[in-house]
Amino acid sequence: MKKYYKHKLVLILTMALIFSYTSANIIFPFFNSVGAATYAWGSRGTVVSEIQRKLKAWGYYKSSVDGVYGYNTYKAVRYFQSKNGLKVDGAAGDRTLAAMGINPKSSSQGTGSQDVVLLSRLINGEARGEPYEGQVAVGAVILNRVKDPRFPNTIAGVIYQPGAFTAIVDGQINAVIAQSSINAARDALNGWDPSGGAVYYFNPATATSKWIWSRPLIKVIGDHRFCN
Repeated sequence: MKKYYKHKLVLILTMALIFSYTSANIIFPFFNSVGAATYAWGSRGTVVSEIQRKLKAWGYYKSSVDGVYGYNTYKAVRYFQSKNGLKVDGAAGDRTLAAMGINPKSSSQGTGSQDVVLLSRLINGEARGEPYEGQVAVGAVILNRVKDPRFPNTIAGVIYQPGAFTAIVDGQINAVIAQSSINAARDALNGWDPSGGAVYYFNPATATSKWIWSRPLIKVIGDHRFCN
């Protein structure tokens, strides 16, 4: 009888360990035998946002960039893996991350929150080389749109609104982020608005839309005209 209960206890403990391990792997990033982080269903954070952002830019992911590894992210990762000769398991491990050009350490450190990372990428792609004030102003335009009922009400929604920004179309949002872009994103998020409340900006040397010229001008900073 004692032997029976001993075996039953071992079975219960084993099942508990399996459940704990499985749950941890589903809900949180876990580490494989070589110590590389793996991001799977339920993971959250800036690395997940980076995964979504890249997959969206490449046409694998159609949903919002929200930093949550849900079903749509899982499907997109599987699709990417199937097209790139990787093990198709829907989890972003070391090989999948490397194929995407993502370093989890650099993606999750040094830039701050998801909003800072995404906003700095947009500023970098749209206003790299502009005066610092102009970089902050581009970030402020994004935030002004978030507050305006005519536009999506999240930073990711505004940035990825179809056709809204050239950096999304030409891939410049994927460029290496300059420190000035990170600083500008933080300044904009902290409330600095050099644009004067603008919700549009454009470069007159490259603008192809006649409509944008009809917008009331607020100010000019560098090569950009900021408008309402």
